[in-house]
Amino acid sequence: MTLPHDSLVLVADGRKALFLRNQGDEHRIDLRTTSHREREDRKDSDIKTAPAGQSPAPGGTGLSGGTMAETDFHQQEEDRFARELADEINHMALTGKFETLAVVAPARTMGELRPLWHQEVAKRIVGEHVKEMTRRPVQDIEAMLKGKAAPPT
Repeated sequence: MTLPHDSLVLVADGRKALFLRNQGDEHRIDLRTTSHREREDRKDSDIKTAPAGQSPAPGGTGLSGGTMAETDFHQQEEDRFARELADEINHMALTGKFETLAVVAPARTMGELRPLWHQEVAKRIVGEHVKEMTRRPVQDIEAMLKGKAAPPT
């Protein structure tokens, strides 16, 4: 991947986001962390208010109702975190905080981010990698962006 000098690199998942800048040039990626965010992963008992409910049976069918699927509150919080990241990146693009952007995120997070990008963000994206890398060292992220395989975890 070609990553120009001073490109912003967002490495995110549903709990953590790293903001990195390429201090190198297009031929020698040298990422430096500029900031990071981490969302607290609350316990189920802190987010749930009641157990899964019962759905009523269709009238006159003689069938019993079923149990409704339980809401995945952790996933809702991860999706909310991704939306907040998209808002932050959109604001950064609209205020001229970066010219080029590379995004590294797992599929679920990438799927939340993509439709929320402002057109100014979308036209500045120079690369996307659908991969979980928030728990990896910066050297592994650099290697992946250079197209080299990072060591397995």
